[in-house]
Amino acid sequence: MPATEPQPAPGGTPPRAPLVARAAAELVGTAALVAVVVGSGIQATELSRDVGVQLLANSIATVFGLGVLIVLLGPVSGAHFNPAVTLAEWWTARRGGAGVTAREAAVYVPAQIAGAIAGAVLADAMFGEPLVQWSTHDRSAGNLLLGEVVATAGLILLIFGLARTESLRFAPVAVASYIGAAYWFTSSTSFANPAVTIGRAFTDTFAGIAPGSVPGFIGAQLAGAVVGLALVALIFTRARTDSAQPAA
Repeated sequence: MPATEPQPAPGGTPPRAPLVARAAAELVGTAALVAVVVGSGIQATELSRDVGVQLLANSIATVFGLGVLIVLLGPVSGAHFNPAVTLAEWWTARRGGAGVTAREAAVYVPAQIAGAIAGAVLADAMFGEPLVQWSTHDRSAGNLLLGEVVATAGLILLIFGLARTESLRFAPVAVASYIGAAYWFTSSTSFANPAVTIGRAFTDTFAGIAPGSVPGFIGAQLAGAVVGLALVALIFTRARTDSAQPAA
């Protein structure tokens, strides 16, 4: 009998490419995303000393870059670029929903982390910064961790809510817009991504995060993913069909 085709992924159309191609898409996509985040942060600090202007430039570049990457790579891998999204998808798949298998998740996550590190190094190289320099930007305060819980929960709710309502065609605009907004309404500026968090520890620039702050951020992001999935289950519960017919 023919093998069952992969299930549709929240980030795009059903992935039909070989797993190696999907892993490459996740690696390249995550690398490009981090290069956009870090590179635009470096460029912003060189052009302005105003922190508000720097954050505005950084967020706008991220919105456009992320939207383009989802459009381009979504049809190949689902355009996760984020272990929290991949693990949430795996969880829904093992509970009977659509998503990646454990084997696919085990390939996606390392590809995303490797891509994030490569993207940070590439951005540093483009701007003449040391290729690898641990960030000294401490982000360990409790309010920042709460911001990461909120940012990641909202992202998961958005992606899987779109999937539940069959509105994934809006994902490039919706996801990019949400991340752009979360830059401003969360105290942490919305990393919302364990791989990106790891990658940003490798650059001591505007977008960096101190290695000592990374475990706390990742823990908060995973907690946010759990909260997001709980909200999806609560809000997008499918109505049961009542088989009983009313009496005539």
